[in-house]
Amino acid sequence: MTDHSALLSPAAAEFLRAAALPTAAARTPCADYDARGLLDHLLYWGPWLAAAGRRESYTADGSEADAALVTGDWPAKLEKQTQDLVDAFTAPGAWHGTVALGSATLPAAVVGDLVLGEFVLHGWDLARAAGATLSCPDETAEAVRASAVAMGGQARSMGVYGPEVAVPADAPPLDRALGASGRDPRWRP
Repeated sequence: MTDHSALLSPAAAEFLRAAALPTAAARTPCADYDARGLLDHLLYWGPWLAAAGRRESYTADGSEADAALVTGDWPAKLEKQTQDLVDAFTAPGAWHGTVALGSATLPAAVVGDLVLGEFVLHGWDLARAAGATLSCPDETAEAVRASAVAMGGQARSMGVYGPEVAVPADAPPLDRALGASGRDPRWRP
């Protein structure tokens, strides 16, 4: 697996820009989530991912279904959490060995790629919910696509990704990454 830590900071900045765009009730390309629900999802799982990157254990209070984290100064919480994720996965050695994510033990690079994918894929979801675009360098989109292809079967079986969306081979790398993760690049609110 490749260490994509250098791609995290720019992806995180673009993710935060996109997260500030939609209204809470806006539909997103994630059928199960409006913008508020997607932000709750991100705020719920971010500490799990950051703890894995730091090789620490983490246990949440309650379940994601019970999470109502988009309250108060949630943009500041999301910004801090995003920086925590970047810090955890840009630390020396963060992409090497294995880490615990809940009860699972995974290659650290897989979890690092999950974080990069969260920034790009959910950043795109939030940008699209607002009728905007997400700026994503080709190198970053290609890394997310490769990860989505590698994890696609398992992610689909767990309900994390929808069925792969056919995208032309000559489509931009972000569109191919979106298709591999079950997103239709043509989706509009």
